[in-house]
Amino acid sequence: MQNPKPGLPTPEQIRRAPKALLHDHLDGGLRPGTIVDIARATGYTALPTTEPDKLGAWFRSAADSGSLERYLETFAHTCAVMQTRDALVRVAAECAEDLAADGVVYAEIRYAPEQHLERGLSLEEVVEAVNEGFREGERRAREDGNRIRVGALLTAMRHAARSQEIAELANRYRDAGVVGFDIAGAEAGYPPTRHLDAFEYLKRENNHFTIHAGEAFGLPSIWQALQWCGADRLGHGVRIIDDIETGPDGQVTLGRLASYVRDKRVPLEMCPTSNLQTGAATSYEEHPIGLLRKLHFRVTVNTDNRLMSGTSMSAEFEHLVDAFGYTLDDLQWFTVNAMKSAFIPFDERLAMINEVIKPGYAELKAEWLFAPGAAVPPVASGSVADGG
Repeated sequence: MQNPKPGLPTPEQIRRAPKALLHDHLDGGLRPGTIVDIARATGYTALPTTEPDKLGAWFRSAADSGSLERYLETFAHTCAVMQTRDALVRVAAECAEDLAADGVVYAEIRYAPEQHLERGLSLEEVVEAVNEGFREGERRAREDGNRIRVGALLTAMRHAARSQEIAELANRYRDAGVVGFDIAGAEAGYPPTRHLDAFEYLKRENNHFTIHAGEAFGLPSIWQALQWCGADRLGHGVRIIDDIETGPDGQVTLGRLASYVRDKRVPLEMCPTSNLQTGAATSYEEHPIGLLRKLHFRVTVNTDNRLMSGTSMSAEFEHLVDAFGYTLDDLQWFTVNAMKSAFIPFDERLAMINEVIKPGYAELKAEWLFAPGAAVPPVASGSVADGG
């Protein structure tokens, strides 16, 4: 982050700000040192390097290609070291620890159980190991003076044929740490309607699901995810910008799909750095999140894959502060949006907003008032900080 302008949050304040994360892949957030350790213990020899620092740099470079398909190839290595119970527990625990240390107080972490069966684990054993890891990570975070609650999203791969099975698995574990369902993978050629049976099943079971849509593919993917499949949230959804026209005079016109998404308050799980890597956006300053925030879409900010993008929630917020001059009110707005859109019961979401998020931001804002010579902090760009 560049030196912040007067009145804008500093990197240290951003790190301390309570944050909520809805879109983060477990196999995209491993510590490089953990990958090396597990590879050595399990005999996996295909890593490009066994020096953690160089390995982390390799992941970021390989992912920074502008192609979603190339970006997804980096997961072959992370999935390869996530094939045993002990490895899954360790990775999940470290995920919760790392997020909590970054100020994340609520996170929904997604992973595809079907990708962790190569060494004989069952789908149920995968889910139970990851859940155990999340609980251990929450415990360690408390010991370090941090707090976090982690829920799991079970993902089915778009190109595979196990979505019904994974949806049923998510439903069985919905009271044991799993909060919802997702589909992921390359969008082109694999529309969400291929998995319609799974979505219909989840709706009958009154369960929650999000769908990766509108990242590498355009408006038809978003339309299908919402109107055919009934998604509660859109994973990325960045291409909704294609249905918004800005005239020469600055007048903005929304198409019918964009209007529907805004009117229905459909949460958009935006991942700015990842979108730059996959070519869904060209720069932070030109990322659609700026206009969508001004237009009061229900935008949330997320990390997607912390290892591949070399990012964190704090880093994502820092980029947006640099690009758009966002204030603490703006960051609170994004955070409340995410918490409103979480797949946990309403009363628990409300408690997190009123007892954790709002007090945390109020404390940070109070620092302006008591700092020597401090000016009154700027207000949020376009709305109050209660989310939209």
